Amino acid sequence: MTKPATQYIARQAILDSTKQIFAYELLYRDSQNNAFPVGVSDEQATGRMFFNSLILVGKEKLVANHCAFVNLSDTTLLQEIPKLLKPDNLVLEIVERSQNIEQLLTIVKTLRKQHYKFALDDYDCDPRWEPLLPHMSYVKLELGQPILKTTVLVKKLKRLYPKMKIVVERIETYEEFEYLKGTGVDYFQGYFFAKPEMLTHGNVEPSKLVVLDLLKSTAQTNLCFKDIEKKIAKDLSLTARILKLVNARSGLDKLEMKSISQAVVYLGEEALRQFVRVLALSELGVDKPSELTKYGLMRAKFMELFLEPGGEEMAEQGYLIGLMSVLGAVLDMDLTTIISEFSLDSTLSGALLNYKGLLGGALKVAIAIEKNDWQEAESVLAIVRPATPVSNLHRLATESRTYTDEVFAVVSKNS
Repeated sequence: MTKPATQYIARQAILDSTKQIFAYELLYRDSQNNAFPVGVSDEQATGRMFFNSLILVGKEKLVANHCAFVNLSDTTLLQEIPKLLKPDNLVLEIVERSQNIEQLLTIVKTLRKQHYKFALDDYDCDPRWEPLLPHMSYVKLELGQPILKTTVLVKKLKRLYPKMKIVVERIETYEEFEYLKGTGVDYFQGYFFAKPEMLTHGNVEPSKLVVLDLLKSTAQTNLCFKDIEKKIAKDLSLTARILKLVNARSGLDKLEMKSISQAVVYLGEEALRQFVRVLALSELGVDKPSELTKYGLMRAKFMELFLEPGGEEMAEQGYLIGLMSVLGAVLDMDLTTIISEFSLDSTLSGALLNYKGLLGGALKVAIAIEKNDWQEAESVLAIVRPATPVSNLHRLATESRTYTDEVFAVVSKNS
């Protein structure tokens, strides 16, 4: 089986005057090379960071429950994609390459009313930033030479905007840190404290075709939730992120998910549109989906078909369990962690962990068939569905394989 792609992200500490960590700035990376990759746009970097790290892994884990500073392209802000994340312990950095200042100002005002905080990155005194400055909670300055130039700017900003916090970057010596402490600087960042720390995590990427299909669906005035659910159900990557997004947005009142359709309806139109925009911005996709993903899709379809006699809800739960059963291998996570991370209810978690109930039995049958162990499949069938003819298993196995082959053939053709 193909190993899942490794995703990279760097974080650099932002410290207070006592050298205690106040926050981490999260930085997009695409390899072990600890630098922003050449040829990647701000839009792509933002989209990939949101989709692969902030949504899938979770902001809190990436910054160890500290505040997170996240760089955003102006396109990302104009589409209000940050609303996919809760505003607590989050600072949205407007990068120096941003254009469309008037439009940005409108969005900033809107998001501030919803308790989002902003930082202006690499402030250079350009007059074009003046409309935004009164709405910034933080301004980040690069330490200039001579150092007096930076301290004069700090004092000017503090005088004009007393509530604003100043972060100075690129501090490389103890002397620079000590000098700046007495000038009104609130927070400090630079190689003197720590170089960006590389973090990695497993990942499975969505197929380009599914992303394109979802873009078409969410471009409609009125969303068809059933249509979107079907498209998401064909892709393990999207299923995982949709469940994580529900988990993150539900906060302390964590919802126990029973199906993909429940997650889609909970998110609603606005969040789904924003989610799909992240996909489009990040331009994710693979030419040949991994074998793990293929097994997950085949297993999910088999369980859906096997459980159809029990009703639509049971069939949907079977499909979800089939996908989730391979996610541990895809992301290098154990199943107990997955159950916690994705807020699966007790029925689904019992099926995944201990093959409990009809769902668990169906999963056992699906796995036995994958191993070509028909004796095991038949013995489990005799317990969970004694009235079902064995010949049905062969038919369902063929149908699920055909379904998976058709999905992957279309993906390969359009990749």
